[in-house]
Amino acid sequence: MQRRFKVVLTWDKEDKVYVASVPAIPGCSTFGDTKEEALLMAEDAIKVTLEGLVATGQPIPESDADVSIAEVVVPA
Repeated sequence: MQRRFKVVLTWDKEDKVYVASVPAIPGCSTFGDTKEEALLMAEDAIKVTLEGLVATGQPIPESDADVSIAEVVVPA
């Protein structure tokens, strides 16, 4: 069985890395030097987190996180 999780990528200007967070799994985040690396790291983080939840008998989060992206324009 496959589960799909949405991953949010943001650029961290201070650390100069892409941060990948998984809204459906609180606390599940990682980073990479490129978007591709951050996504690969996110896949690993999701697998490890889910394995830990199963091992400790905790519920597995639903894989259909509701994420919306919107742009807001404000005066300069």
